Amino acid sequence: MANIKSAIKRAKKAKKSNILNKMQKSGLKSTIKTFEGFLASEKVEDAKNFLPTLIKKIDKAAAKGLLHKKNAANKKSRLTKMLNSFKA
Repeated sequence: MANIKSAIKRAKKAKKSNILNKMQKSGLKSTIKTFEGFLASEKVEDAKNFLPTLIKKIDKAAAKGLLHKKNAANKKSRLTKMLNSFKA
C-alpha cells in the first residue's frame, strides 16, 4: 500500500475510474448484443433504426478512450456489414 498522500489519492482515483470504465464498457457490450438480437430475430427494421444510436455510443466510447479508435472503426464496420447482409 502507498504511504505518500498523493499516491493514496491516485490509487483511490484509479479504483473509481476502473469501476466507471467497466460499467461503460459493459453497457456498450449490452447495446451491441441488443443490436445482434434484433438481427437474430430478423427484426431488420428495428436494427436499422437502432444502428445510428449504436454507432454514436461506439464513437463516444472511442473519444473517451474506452476503445481504441481503430477498434471502434472495426466494430462499426462489422455491425454495418451484418445489417447490410440481412437486407440483401
